[in-house]
Amino acid sequence: MNNNNHISLDALVPPEMATRAEQIGFKKAHMDPISVIVLSIVAGVFISFGAIFATTVTAGASGILPYGVTRLLAGLSFSLGLILVIVGGAELFTGNNLIVMAWASRKVSAWELIQNWIYVYAGNFIGALSAVVAIFLGGQFLFANGAVGAVALSTADAKCNLTFLQALLLGILCNNLVCLAVWLTFSARTTTDRILTIIPPITAFVAVGFEHSIANMYFIPIGLLIKLGAPASFWTSIGKTPADFPNITLETFLFNNLIPVTIGNIIGGSVLVGLVYWFVYLRRPKPADD
Repeated sequence: MNNNNHISLDALVPPEMATRAEQIGFKKAHMDPISVIVLSIVAGVFISFGAIFATTVTAGASGILPYGVTRLLAGLSFSLGLILVIVGGAELFTGNNLIVMAWASRKVSAWELIQNWIYVYAGNFIGALSAVVAIFLGGQFLFANGAVGAVALSTADAKCNLTFLQALLLGILCNNLVCLAVWLTFSARTTTDRILTIIPPITAFVAVGFEHSIANMYFIPIGLLIKLGAPASFWTSIGKTPADFPNITLETFLFNNLIPVTIGNIIGGSVLVGLVYWFVYLRRPKPADD
């Protein structure tokens, strides 16, 4: 076979991955706004699917399975979300933090970077909230005699009980792993490669309890909606009342979680992954003086 026609299935190595990341970042930053917003809404729904899957899989597991096993199941289930985003094609704010690699190479302006992040963040929020409404009106939280809803409430309550510093640091660590998962997909040649590189980092961040801003756009609002609007029969079935979840409020959602987690996600993804790999593989040292 002519070598020029040879198709390699070998994974790309890090310098090639960096070039690919830069090219993808350029394309993302120059996509038309309507497409960006639509694909961002889709991504918000996709991440919510992962959250719904994780919540359902772990329903009723407390006190039966060891904590670590329950968290592992949650992480494996949640990885569905990023698989759908990467393989299906969608725009996710946390992954798009890697556009900084194209920005650092001056192929994307600061305004183009920020504009992309604003559009994608807003679209992700719309997508996640649409999933929240669908799950609530569809009554999925009532499944397993209310066990699914009970997990959703306890998850939201714990997330809203974080301090600003905790949420910030857990957000940094989270998007460090999420962007590493996306970074690893830049080495992939096939769909199978992409899926296999996504699962371990995403499973890890969920299992250990790190904080993902877009996932929390589902996890906390669904808890808040259940707290405010679940029927009396639900509370009877789980043996709780809304007063048992005092941390779940709009104020704690925004100030104890979403804002610090978003800041942390930007630091963890843009700085600790994007700019680090740009510095190593893409910076162009000034030529030495003659």
